[in-house]
Amino acid sequence: MTGSKAGGQPDAQDWLGIAADCWWLGAESAMVIPLRLTRLALGGKGACTEARLMVSEKVEAHGKLVRALAGGEMGPGAKAIAGGVVTHYLGYVRGNRRRLMGLAKAGKGSRPV
Repeated sequence: MTGSKAGGQPDAQDWLGIAADCWWLGAESAMVIPLRLTRLALGGKGACTEARLMVSEKVEAHGKLVRALAGGEMGPGAKAIAGGVVTHYLGYVRGNRRRLMGLAKAGKGSRPV
């Protein structure tokens, strides 16, 4: 461990949390991909809507991330930025998983966190 935060917690703990969030991002993405491909493969109006939504969400997510990074909203330092970026995209992916699995209709929210 190379140092510690105020309060005595080691820096490695922060990176471990970021690594866990990265793992969740990969796991959630692995669930979203087949759900989206199924919608696209079914064709019709639903596939067109999903394709448009897929592209518009990616543009929106990127734009919001760029603004947050440029405005310093993620905080200073590599850990704050890395954690903020992963958390940012994880919110979008989780929102898509919930929407595609139909959990949004059950009142659990369809917008990204």
